Amino acid sequence: MSFFDALHTSASGLSAQRMRMNLITSNLANVDTLRTAEGGPYRRKEPVFAAENPGPDFARALDDRLHPPAGRVTVVEVVEDPRPPVLKYKPGHPEADENGYVAMPNINLMEEMANMMSASRSYEANVTAISTTKKMALKALEIGR
Repeated sequence: MSFFDALHTSASGLSAQRMRMNLITSNLANVDTLRTAEGGPYRRKEPVFAAENPGPDFARALDDRLHPPAGRVTVVEVVEDPRPPVLKYKPGHPEADENGYVAMPNINLMEEMANMMSASRSYEANVTAISTTKKMALKALEIGR
């Protein structure tokens, strides 16, 4: 693994975790949103991560066999949570159905906060990896003096 491979790996992790944190923030901000453009209450969103595929280029595939590439992560898509909305009994609410129930977003604040802490720790780990890679490169340059 080269110096740049290590940096690219950590940088892709930073980008992925930043996207995850943005989605969690959006989920928290819309915890009380009852109407969206699609209709119905806001639906919780999550990123789907995957290993980056370099593509079918023969030269790249041969080089990957000789020198395995460093792992990189990308956000493939953003999916909506399939769980149904939570029905709360509020008969006087303007959004209530004929039985007096209001469809609320199915967002668990504790779950979102735990996900935010996990994303934050993962982000910090990638920052630490970049810092360590830079320090190792500087030490290697000092040896050459």
